[in-house]
Amino acid sequence: VPHQLVLPRIAASPLDIMKLFAVAVLVASAAVPAVGFLAPSVTLPTATLRGARSGLCALRAVAAPLTKETVPDLQPVDVAPPRFSVSGTTNTPMVHKMEQLLREAQDFICSSVEEVDGLEKFREDAYLRKDGGGGRTRVMANGNIWEKAGIGLAVVHGNMPAENLEKKAGVGDRSKFNSIDRSQGFKAGEKIPFVAVGLSSVMHPKNPHCPTMHFNYRYFETASGLWWFGGGQDITPAYLDEEDMKHFHGTLKKVCDQHDEEFFPEFKSWADEYYRIPHRNETRGLGGIFYDDLNDRDPDAIFALSKDLVMSVPEAYLPIIKKHKDDAYTQQQKDWQLIRRGRYVEFNLVYDR
Repeated sequence: VPHQLVLPRIAASPLDIMKLFAVAVLVASAAVPAVGFLAPSVTLPTATLRGARSGLCALRAVAAPLTKETVPDLQPVDVAPPRFSVSGTTNTPMVHKMEQLLREAQDFICSSVEEVDGLEKFREDAYLRKDGGGGRTRVMANGNIWEKAGIGLAVVHGNMPAENLEKKAGVGDRSKFNSIDRSQGFKAGEKIPFVAVGLSSVMHPKNPHCPTMHFNYRYFETASGLWWFGGGQDITPAYLDEEDMKHFHGTLKKVCDQHDEEFFPEFKSWADEYYRIPHRNETRGLGGIFYDDLNDRDPDAIFALSKDLVMSVPEAYLPIIKKHKDDAYTQQQKDWQLIRRGRYVEFNLVYDR
């Protein structure tokens, strides 16, 4: 993250760039209801991609409306039911409890962001899933501060092949973070009944001195009785303010230390390793925390950690926004912010799991 603006050369043809962002549009259209991913808004920087001026500079990866035509497995509903998760899972009380927590967190974070923005409100799409579950997707666009902010709750009941949960080597392999066998009790080719509950968010401010922020907190269990928690929260500034980073990381450390003083250094290390773009030898941003497959203690203890972390999102992020929302900036600085957004999409397309 530069103290001064440096515009890099992009070694790609306009056709390559067109292909990349065409894929980004498709990913964004399909991914909003998914646990753990909400595609950011992307604008191609005119100053850098001069060869791709013909309409591409206005291209944005924006989620399509939730309809039976755009996502056949979803049924849009006017009002979200009080609960998406169903009974009969291995640990039904925890599934219900996690869903209720994430509903409350979604309400709290949305209202906190709306208060700071002062102009726009989040608009909600609610849906039911064909195989069980559903979700509430909330998006704020063209606000006073945020160009686009999304926060989506998803509850997914379904079946997946056992090999989808097997340990696999490669970039982004989460087995390095925990040694549990997530496919235990099932053979290759067998369908594993599962339930997943998650809350995901990405927030992109207009001002390049205000950082992008992402978080995801989730709970997952299979019919074999295996369960785990996962989560993460990270920040992506276009311009570095060291005091901002001390505040963001310090807030996360304070929360983690209340539960286990080993959590923060471990989770921060995982985030530093996970949120990398190896082919560019750079990080997506300036990290935060990341953890997955966490099941090494009583589930209620990990639930309490998840609760405190997700409810700390406004405390960790919004003071930074308030500090910089009125900072003056140039078009060059805006262009640099858009280049960093491109890196954000690049990471999600190539490496995120």
